[in-house]
Amino acid sequence: MTTTEIKVGSGSVALVDVMGSPLSVVNAARVSMGKRAEEMQERDWNLVKYLWDHHHTSPFRHVQLQFHIKAPIFVLRQWMKHQVGCAWNEVSGRYVELGQSFWEPRAWRESSESVKQGSGGELPREAQQGVQHIYDDALNTVATAYELLLQMGVCKEQARAILPVSVMSECYWSCSLHALIHFLKLRLDEHAQLEIREYAQAVSELVESIEGMDRVLEVCLG
Repeated sequence: MTTTEIKVGSGSVALVDVMGSPLSVVNAARVSMGKRAEEMQERDWNLVKYLWDHHHTSPFRHVQLQFHIKAPIFVLRQWMKHQVGCAWNEVSGRYVELGQSFWEPRAWRESSESVKQGSGGELPREAQQGVQHIYDDALNTVATAYELLLQMGVCKEQARAILPVSVMSECYWSCSLHALIHFLKLRLDEHAQLEIREYAQAVSELVESIEGMDRVLEVCLG
């Protein structure tokens, strides 16, 4: 299939490959009765909803999707907590020189009084520039130090230890439709961190572009 990509800040998400369709879910479920459908009917969509609502999720695992992701490490570390039904392969700082690109926020947010919520609204406008200056200065220092370590002959696998979690990385993520819906349910929630929520929204838009998948998400996510 043709790769479709959505930009997310300085990163991106691309849909690389898809195996299966909503019909794959239906036929995986109906095989228990020795039946098979050739095209989706309304009763099949009712079956998809019934399966999901009653946690009969194995039929959803017969559909697989693959994405190419470019994101800051702190986003990927949240994302990679999703392991069941997923496969991950990430660029390695042991072999590849990192540090050329860092995450840049659109606006800095203030700390939340709630421990369960990481941030509140945006910092006052007069504070934004000062905070950004501190951030940029720190990144410039780290990037310069990383390059100096490499120039002095330090191996990449050790030099990378100086890099912050804002450094941009890239990976392939393959997942079942079951795992994908679970990811979207958690990461589209308003309580999820904004940065990973933006990536989840991009994933959702890419999946919705696949024929029939928009209705699957509507049925399962409501």
